[in-house]
Amino acid sequence: MPHHTPLIGTIVAGLVVAFIMGAIAHRLKLSPLVGYLVAGIMVGPFTPGFVADAGLANELAEIGVILLMFGVGLHFSLKDLLSVKAIAVPGALVQIAVATLLGMGLAHLMGWPVMGGLVFGLALSVASTVVLLRALQGADLVETRRGRIAVGWLIVEDLVMVLALVLLPALASVMNGVEGAGASALIGPLLGTLLKVVGFVAVMLIVGRRVIPWALHWVVHTGSRELFRLAVLAIALGVAFGAAAAFDVSFALGAFFAGMILGETPLSRRATEETLPLRDAFAVLFFVSVGMLFNPAIVVEQPLPLLATILIIVIGKSIAAWGIVRAFGHPNVTALTIAASLAQIGEFSFILASLGAGLGVLPAQARDLILAGALASIFLNPILFSMIVRKHQQEEEDEGADAGQPSGRPAPPAIGHVILVGYGRVGKLIARRLVETHVHFVVVEGDGDRVDEAEEAGLSVVKGNALEDRHLLAAGIREARHLLIAVPEGYEGGAIHDHARRLNADLQVIARAHSDAEVAHLEALGVPHVVMGERELAARMLTLCGVA
Repeated sequence: MPHHTPLIGTIVAGLVVAFIMGAIAHRLKLSPLVGYLVAGIMVGPFTPGFVADAGLANELAEIGVILLMFGVGLHFSLKDLLSVKAIAVPGALVQIAVATLLGMGLAHLMGWPVMGGLVFGLALSVASTVVLLRALQGADLVETRRGRIAVGWLIVEDLVMVLALVLLPALASVMNGVEGAGASALIGPLLGTLLKVVGFVAVMLIVGRRVIPWALHWVVHTGSRELFRLAVLAIALGVAFGAAAAFDVSFALGAFFAGMILGETPLSRRATEETLPLRDAFAVLFFVSVGMLFNPAIVVEQPLPLLATILIIVIGKSIAAWGIVRAFGHPNVTALTIAASLAQIGEFSFILASLGAGLGVLPAQARDLILAGALASIFLNPILFSMIVRKHQQEEEDEGADAGQPSGRPAPPAIGHVILVGYGRVGKLIARRLVETHVHFVVVEGDGDRVDEAEEAGLSVVKGNALEDRHLLAAGIREARHLLIAVPEGYEGGAIHDHARRLNADLQVIARAHSDAEVAHLEALGVPHVVMGERELAARMLTLCGVA
């Protein structure tokens, strides 16, 4: 078998170049997503050098979409979804209508046919699953009220696009005056699609709710971690593929429902941990695949239409979304968050562009503008989103902990308290002893389930990533005396130490490590006290047998 195949070459080139460019982007204080997009341009067909297979890259990117939506579903429940339906359903529908009309207006000015304008407008109206979720996850907003609104909004958009993909061929026949095509040609596919979506939801809620948890519980009792990991991936990918094949719904929607049902079981946290590495790797390939589609020549050949397209995506959609959310009485920071998260386009836009081109209703120029608009909006989105989050991170709203404020039992102001980072197995043991000895402390934890556990125990908790200064400040880092880093990753602990010592140079840090390499790394960073589990176990066992 040849060592160099299109599949291997695409994966290797995509990941290697994405790593290099992502690292450079991070060094320049930019989002790594920017580096991934540049990597895609570099390995794409419009630049010299190695050219990866764009078709394979798109298929690999779909796996990233599936795993990403599965992971979001693990932290969602049907109750969460229904709680935002009053804003997500009308909001998504109105925003799609506004963006579609803006796109049709630009198409009219360009002299394109009505059907071409409709497909173009629809392609500009739907946000990218991957970009939206990465933005929310980066700001720790997925499990907040505004995060739930954004995800609910996204799901409504996905359902509308599923209907659009089914109806467009019939609508194109009606518009082109094909014999036998009329209103009945639209009603049939519409009813069929609605029945399939309802059927899929019913199967997942009636059958999936019983079969999926039972299957995973059986696997857990085998004691095989490898088999459990395989079972989680099989459920995520299998349900997504089955949903698309049997019910004609999107991969993303199928994976979301699979994750949501699994999220109702105690195994949801472990399932999240098992899928995280693959999810991140394939999500990177999504951004690489977007970059590969971009032809830089369009910037010179169609500068004004491209600028108008970007303005519709980034400004037009955002204003519409902001206005809708505000009209429903939500705070300004919520409206801005939703608006920023939707100010981009992605995978469904490409599918619509391909379908429109295949039906002969979408000009080639429109397809190029959609692809270029997607790249530009994905490039700008993390910058815009981070600006809004940073500006409003101190605003108080009904979500309580959204801005990094402590949740759980209120803690009185204190000087010289302890900050405990991580509420996992080790963190819980530390917290229990601190409570017993009446030591004042604050927990910093990013996992929603663990935050709930800490709150139920009556602890003072800051929900968020300790690598972000705002969360450390909310925990009182400048007034603290000790920082206990109980997260299991030593290298992450080193980064937390650097952030914390920059905010409080006198802080006494105690960190956890899992290997000699992690110990050496932490000591090189100046961490004064490093605890390695194996060494402590060995010392304790020797003490018990009387060996000093």
